[in-house]
Amino acid sequence: MPDDLGRTNSKPLVDQFGRQVTYLRLSVTDRCDLRCTYCMAERMQFLPKQELLTIEELDQVAAAFIRRGVQKIRITGGEPLVRRGMPELIERLGGYLGRGLEELTLTTNGTLLDKFADLLVENGVKRINVSLDSLDPQGFERITRRGKLDKVLAGIDAALEAGLKIKINTVAMKHDNLSELPAMIEWAHGKGMDLTLIEVMPLGDTGEDRIDQYIPLPMVRDQLETRWHMQDAHVSEMNAGPSRYVHIRETGGKLGFITPLTNNFCAGCNRVRVTCTGRIYMCLGQDDHIDLRAAIRDSEDSAQALDSCLDRALLKKPERHEFNIKNRGEAPALPRHMSVTGG
Repeated sequence: MPDDLGRTNSKPLVDQFGRQVTYLRLSVTDRCDLRCTYCMAERMQFLPKQELLTIEELDQVAAAFIRRGVQKIRITGGEPLVRRGMPELIERLGGYLGRGLEELTLTTNGTLLDKFADLLVENGVKRINVSLDSLDPQGFERITRRGKLDKVLAGIDAALEAGLKIKINTVAMKHDNLSELPAMIEWAHGKGMDLTLIEVMPLGDTGEDRIDQYIPLPMVRDQLETRWHMQDAHVSEMNAGPSRYVHIRETGGKLGFITPLTNNFCAGCNRVRVTCTGRIYMCLGQDDHIDLRAAIRDSEDSAQALDSCLDRALLKKPERHEFNIKNRGEAPALPRHMSVTGG
């Protein structure tokens, strides 16, 4: 790897269970222009901007991970495209492609995709995830508490036209979109997009009771199999991520299932998350973390301090998460919101 990444340590990031971390989910903001009912409170209190990592600091963090063998970075939020300075950050991170970084991607709600699609492609982004939970305008507005579906659909079309490959992420909710799922799958596959269903995760107080939202995805799959023929994807199509994929004969597309509550998927975990404030969380489902921002701001040699933090973090990476939804009215498993951690 070129020394202009500021190499101090090129030792791979391997945890105590022998899992190598090659994937960083890097949050750039906790802010979002939507207020999805499963993600955040309607009157969300966002962090003061001075607590967020600057664009330069986000770049430093990314470089530190790439030096240590991270090959894929996903930009997350909140909604990452609302972050001021995003064009500069995309250009900076895109510059690492071919220099240790193999893939740069992001997850977005799609509301600003029409403005950013060309910039993403120009800087080496080839595929993205778009979070979308309803194709019904009223249902979409109810779930997002403020969003306009036509704006997201226009963003998706702009991204497809620019040449981006898109995967749709849909949180399955018992009373909000369960009946819509077949139509959403057909729509996505009809446009050449894969779709992944996700179980509601008990993170943060959103003002909603998760037990009213949650439906086990094995039950959803059983319902879908009364409609379509599904074939489990070949092992070569799987990766160390949480999705388990099937091919649907009738639609010709691929459908994923992310099941943090009904089927633990941690054995092959290859990722960590860094929040927009510089906290590295070794597991989405646990609260243990290490402060990278302090390493950057309070150290004379920030590159060396970051390396030391990464070594300590890997020693703390747990074997598995501890998500659960058990009782009505029960507090969420973790108080922090998904938007703060990075989706």
